[in-house]
Amino acid sequence: MEFKDFEKSLKRLEEIVAKLEEGELTLEESLKLFEEGTRLSKSCGNQLNQAQRKVEMLIKDENEELMEAPFSVDEEDVD
Repeated sequence: MEFKDFEKSLKRLEEIVAKLEEGELTLEESLKLFEEGTRLSKSCGNQLNQAQRKVEMLIKDENEELMEAPFSVDEEDVD
């Protein structure tokens, strides 16, 4: 997964959402952007799932052996 591609897709998705929320587009323009946004959303979701699987594969257990474990974020660490 290319991080730049993910960031670029996410930025474009945010632009699409902003345009759709403005409500100034024709129905045809709105549908076109909605379709693009749906594709981008699916692509970003797939990239995030791939990244999560990589993280799960790289977690070590107490014996310093790599083990699969679910990825979780403590809410305190998110800020």
